[in-house]
Amino acid sequence: MNSNRLFRFRITTIIFFVVCFGLLLITRLFFVQVVHGEWFRERAGEQYITPSNYAFERGSIFFQKKNSDLLGGGVVTTGFKVAINSNKISDPEAVYLALSEITDLDKDKFLKTIAKKDSYEEVVHRLTKELADRVAVLNLPGVSVFKEKWRFYPGANLASHVLGIMGFKGDEFSGRYGIERSYEDVLARGRESLNVNFFAEVFANISKSLLGESSKEGDLILTIEPSVQGFLENELKNLRETWKVDLAGAIIMNPKTGSVYAMSSKPDFDPNDFSKEDLSVFVNPSVENIFEFGSVMKPLVMSGALDIGAVTPETTYQDTGSVIVHNKVIENFDGKGRGKVNMQEVLNKSLNTGMVFVAGKMGQDQVRNYLFAYGLGQPTGIDLPGEVNGSVQNLYSKRDLEYATAAFGQGVALTPIQAARAFAALGNGGYLVTPHLVEKIHYDSRPEKVLEYPPSITAVIKPETSETITRMLVGVADNLSSGTAKIENYSVAAKTGTAQVAKEDGRGYYDDQHLHSMFAYFPAYDPQFLVFFYLKNPKGVQYAASSLTPSMMKTARFLINYYEVSPDR
Repeated sequence: MNSNRLFRFRITTIIFFVVCFGLLLITRLFFVQVVHGEWFRERAGEQYITPSNYAFERGSIFFQKKNSDLLGGGVVTTGFKVAINSNKISDPEAVYLALSEITDLDKDKFLKTIAKKDSYEEVVHRLTKELADRVAVLNLPGVSVFKEKWRFYPGANLASHVLGIMGFKGDEFSGRYGIERSYEDVLARGRESLNVNFFAEVFANISKSLLGESSKEGDLILTIEPSVQGFLENELKNLRETWKVDLAGAIIMNPKTGSVYAMSSKPDFDPNDFSKEDLSVFVNPSVENIFEFGSVMKPLVMSGALDIGAVTPETTYQDTGSVIVHNKVIENFDGKGRGKVNMQEVLNKSLNTGMVFVAGKMGQDQVRNYLFAYGLGQPTGIDLPGEVNGSVQNLYSKRDLEYATAAFGQGVALTPIQAARAFAALGNGGYLVTPHLVEKIHYDSRPEKVLEYPPSITAVIKPETSETITRMLVGVADNLSSGTAKIENYSVAAKTGTAQVAKEDGRGYYDDQHLHSMFAYFPAYDPQFLVFFYLKNPKGVQYAASSLTPSMMKTARFLINYYEVSPDR
């Protein structure tokens, strides 16, 4: 009886291990043939084998057209490289002449490599197959051709600040700046090795499956619409050339969802070839730089006053052209008084004295509370690296002066994306959205994920206040350029701003430098688009109403036509 049990136990144990071993073999074959099959096929089929046994791999980044078709923004492309072995080259001049007829071989680099003993170096990169074949058939001693892969950006400069670049940090070659950096864990691909311990890999894969774990590796699908991005970049290029600005930037965003359709600033760069660029050009000003935007901030304070009932659009005050607060004279942009005016006229004429009046009616705490509620001084959470908070120290002051100046946009600084989010809340019912650029992640080994970015639960202002301030801003837009900028059958809510540029040491403002800005959302009462332009130090133009209104209305017309938006009036 005991011997029979022992026999059955041994048989069962043997069968168990045979089954387990079979499962291990099947699992290994699955990973070799299916999961890593493409890699092994590529290694077996290469005409030119890289000695390092390494080929660059990375997930792709796609722009998304309005019909949901995808267009490559950052992809991996294939070509060839040339390497030389100095020990095998007896006639350097002849080899150089032969290679230089086919490639752009750098002679100095070639000769320095030859001068070294036992030197093996790659001297030419990114050749087409046609050129690689021409080099290969020369059969030059000491010259080898290998297959290589690299990151390629088909649009060149298109959305370069959004995409970022690939670069080295120490010995690590990874995403630097932009989406390349912020989604490094999704885009990066591991280097596969033929020498991985068999059982260690199999058990690791089985453990992942049992625990429900899967790779984070995948491709990114952005909210950037390439035609919209291209239009915006061309408009910024024209603005930069026309007004000789130090910096031109803009954002186009869905004010209800936070989806960014376009984001750009000039100057920019080509991520395919950036070796000669100054490092400062890689910084995305819309996310990493702060500005005092001036009068575009007035609707934020005005909406707070409307929300608590401190004023209505019909509330009036006596405008004398200037007002004194803590011994400081605050004037309208032209120094002129307009007598008895209402709050609508304060926005129409962008009267600083009117906003000082509004801040006084609200009180310090309410001004501060509403500006903070709109997100000033806080990151938006946009999925780009390097976002800064802004500068709102003045809102902690006990002096009325800081609140008076904040009411017309002076003394508080924020990023363009923070400003765009705040302006979007004016028109979307009062909710803060999360600006974002990645809509979906198409994973390599699990289902596609649609990312969610819900708006704030609590509204900054009441829906009726949002409607009131929108109606007032439509009045502002209708009066721009004496009414000639109106778009027939469409309502546009807008505001311009002209601000002095603060000195780097924080002591006052430049007399000869200004920042122009303008935002608009439309159709005003059910907005699908929020557009925000900003220009640093434009020359030959005094006010943002002159420098930016034509571009803003041109952009609005383009978006309305491109997306076939129905008229609303």
